[in-house]
Amino acid sequence: MSETRVLTDVAATRAYAGELAGRLPSGALLLLDGPLGAGKTTLVAALVEALGGPDRAASPTYTLVHEYPTPDGDVVHVDAYRLADAAAWDELGLDAYLDRARLVAVEWGAALADAHPDAWRLTLARPDGVDGARHATLVAPPSASG
Repeated sequence: MSETRVLTDVAATRAYAGELAGRLPSGALLLLDGPLGAGKTTLVAALVEALGGPDRAASPTYTLVHEYPTPDGDVVHVDAYRLADAAAWDELGLDAYLDRARLVAVEWGAALADAHPDAWRLTLARPDGVDGARHATLVAPPSASG
C-alpha cells in the first residue's frame, strides 16, 4: 500500500505526524528518504512530539543517534547520511534498538529497505522547489495490510 500526502506547511506536517503516530505499531522501523531540506528531521520531531516525547527533537547528524523517551517507549532517531556501508550499520546496532524502542526512525534509510522488508518507508519530496509544499509518500510493509 502506497499513499501520498501533500504537506503545505509545518502545521500540516505536525497533523500528518499525529496520524502516523497512530498507525505505526510499537517497534516499527520507519525509513525516511528525500533530498536535503525535504523535511525529514521536521517530520521525525513532530512524530516524537505526537508520541508524547519532548518537543525539542533535532537532527542527530553528528552523533548519528538520538533517543527520546515517550510514555510507550523510546523513539530512536538515526541519521544515516554519513554511514558508508553495511559494516557501519552493523556497528550501529540497529537490531538492538528495534527490540526495545517504540519507534526507530532512520533518515537516509532507503539502503535498509531490502534487509528490513517489514519497515515502513516514507519518501519526502519538494516537486515545486524549496518554497513549495512537500509531498510525503508512505509505503506500508506487506504485514500492515489486513
